Amino acid sequence: MKQRQLLPILLFGLAAINLPVQGQTTDSDDKTEPKSSEGSEGRPPPKKGGGTVDPRLGSTSILMGSVVVPDSADTCGTDSGFTRLVCLADLLKSTASDELLALMQYEYSVEQGQNWSNLPAGAFPARPGALLGEFSTEQLGLVKAIMMEATSLTDNEGFDEMVQTLNADDYIGTVSDDTKAGYSSYNTKFAFLGTPADTGTWQLYYGGHHFAFANTYTDGKIAGATPSFRGIEPFPSFDMNDRENAPLLQERDAFAALLNSLSEDQQSAAAIEGTYRDILAGPQSDDAIPSEQEGMSVSELNDAQVALLLAAVETYVGDINDADAAKYMAKYTAELPDTVLGFSGTTDVNSEDDYVRIHGPSLWLEFSLQSNKSTGEEGNHPHSVWRDRTDDYGGNLK
Repeated sequence: MKQRQLLPILLFGLAAINLPVQGQTTDSDDKTEPKSSEGSEGRPPPKKGGGTVDPRLGSTSILMGSVVVPDSADTCGTDSGFTRLVCLADLLKSTASDELLALMQYEYSVEQGQNWSNLPAGAFPARPGALLGEFSTEQLGLVKAIMMEATSLTDNEGFDEMVQTLNADDYIGTVSDDTKAGYSSYNTKFAFLGTPADTGTWQLYYGGHHFAFANTYTDGKIAGATPSFRGIEPFPSFDMNDRENAPLLQERDAFAALLNSLSEDQQSAAAIEGTYRDILAGPQSDDAIPSEQEGMSVSELNDAQVALLLAAVETYVGDINDADAAKYMAKYTAELPDTVLGFSGTTDVNSEDDYVRIHGPSLWLEFSLQSNKSTGEEGNHPHSVWRDRTDDYGGNLK
């Protein structure tokens, strides 16, 4: 049985390269690199709002950490697993008005699932779902129970990572004057693509600025946990909503530990050409993973280095619940002889344009540092993605 303790109270609140352009994702609402030279250190200030603001967007924080899972959730039992997940979904739907249900429940389609982005809510209105701020307190408690069921409860991973990413949007909302972007924890979306059930295919969809979670289930089992996007600004840490937040620091540190363990010869073998200012396989880039691997074969690593690589992988796979994560880790471990490690930039992974990837028969991980876009503050922030080349979107792309 999974231990279920509520987290402490939290306010829930392209690249130009030496050769071809690598990566196209940005955080600006026009999806282009800012060309202004205004602002400190040559960086543009946050963009001012203009035009029409989506009337559904809110500006208040969501007190998700302090929201209590309602007693009604007890009717779904306490044993962790798929049965409880479906029961909680049904319970949430039973409390929704027709209007809220229409925002939350969709027919299943890969095309709808592909509507995810790193951009804030106001810059990417195509995301399906109801805004977190549109749920009542009791309903939000059920959303919380559902997401805690599907994710890890480890600090700085899974559900806690979600909370901290929402805190980041609340933080940005205090320093940005972009009134269109919707920088607020209120504006992350939650949806079911397909009807949660023991048979058939459906996806648990959760997404907002710098976050995309997409668990797809078929006939009572997880069929895919990707695409899984994570980003954060500010980075590496910031204070917001009565806590210190550092949700992607463990990913960065894991990659840095791995790269710094390499000998000079290994670093030379793992180095890939070009400067990467963003990830390749980001939103609306499902076909961007190259067919050829670049870098050093994992078979050239010693046992300690392999352990460091697997620890980096686990910071992504470990965002989903423990039982499902174990299945993915077993698959990726078995595929290590055919997996390649590559990087560009520094081994400390703390400078602009630093980039790391792990490319296996199934596994694709990317971590990229780029200049800050949303805060106007000096510094860098990461974009990262976990893809599974065999079961992205539950394997339904094929």
